[in-house]
Parts: sequence; structure tokens; C-alpha cells
Amino acid sequence: MTPMYELFDLFFLFFRIGALTFGGGMAIVPLIQQELSTRGMMTLAESVNVIAISESTPGPFAVNAATFVGMRLYGIPGAVFATLGVIGPSVIIMLIVARFFFRLNKNPVVQSVLSGVRPVVLALIASAAATVVIETVLGGLGMPIAIDWPVLCLALACTGTLVFTKVNPILLIAGCGAVGAVWLR
Repeated sequence: MTPMYELFDLFFLFFRIGALTFGGGMAIVPLIQQELSTRGMMTLAESVNVIAISESTPGPFAVNAATFVGMRLYGIPGAVFATLGVIGPSVIIMLIVARFFFRLNKNPVVQSVLSGVRPVVLALIASAAATVVIETVLGGLGMPIAIDWPVLCLALACTGTLVFTKVNPILLIAGCGAVGAVWLR
């Protein structure tokens, strides 16, 4: 049985992550990686697995990531506490925003703040993408650079398919999962 203080620590960890994450699910990745690795709860390689599983399951990325991490660390109670923690700030903020939305919508200060946040969101997403590439294609930072050519080819093929066609991403994820199971074992 997991002690309650550990579950509350997990809740407040994800509450803080949820409160500091702007710009969608992938922006949460650097915060999860930093918090969990510095606390010794998860390695960088394990956090890449969190990304893969969270992206390939239905639902919001941040919620999937929190649920997966909580489940991995403390079972079902951990999944519940981590999920409630990560959605808590969003629920509170949305309740406040909904209350004042029509008064603040055209406010130039609000528009300026949102314009200032956009570059940070871009940097967080780029950081997450770089970490995934380093861990999956280049074998991690601790190793000498050895490119995993099959993974790189699959990633480039997927990127090209998404950019130049209108293939449903769900079909692409399923197809890549099948290719990975057979080809990359």
C-alpha cells in the first residue's frame, strides 16, 4: 500500500507541472523529464517511453502522460492522483477565464501576454522533439553517436507522409507500431 504522502507529493508535482505548462501536451515533456529524473523516479529513456505511449493512446497528451507515470510509480492510486494533479490547474484556470472571457477577450494586455508566451511554447516543444530524437535515433547522450538507421528512416517516412499527404495520423501510428513490431523487434 502506497503511503498517502507519496501520493500527495505526486499530485502536487503534477499540479505544478500542469500549472506551468502552456501550449499543449508536448510542452509538458521537458518538465516531466526534469522533475522525474532529478527525483530519481524515472530515467530519461523511460520518459521517452512515456512520450511514445502517451502519444499513441487516445486522449490529451498531458493527461495520458500523467496517468502513465502515476500508474508506473504507484499503481491505480498513483494514476488517479497524477491525473487529478495535472488537470487541476487547467480546470481552475478555465473556470476563471470563462467567468471573465468576454470582458478580457479584446484587452491589449491579455493579447500581449499571450504573444509573449508563444515563443516559450515553441522552445518547449522543440526541446521535447530534440530529446526524443537524441534518445531514439542517436542512442542517448551518454553513448557515442550511433545512428539507429531503421528508426531514422521510419521517422523520416512518417514525417514526409504527414507533411505531404492527408493520411490519418491514427492510421500512421498503427502502421508504424506494426512495422516496429516486425522490423525493429
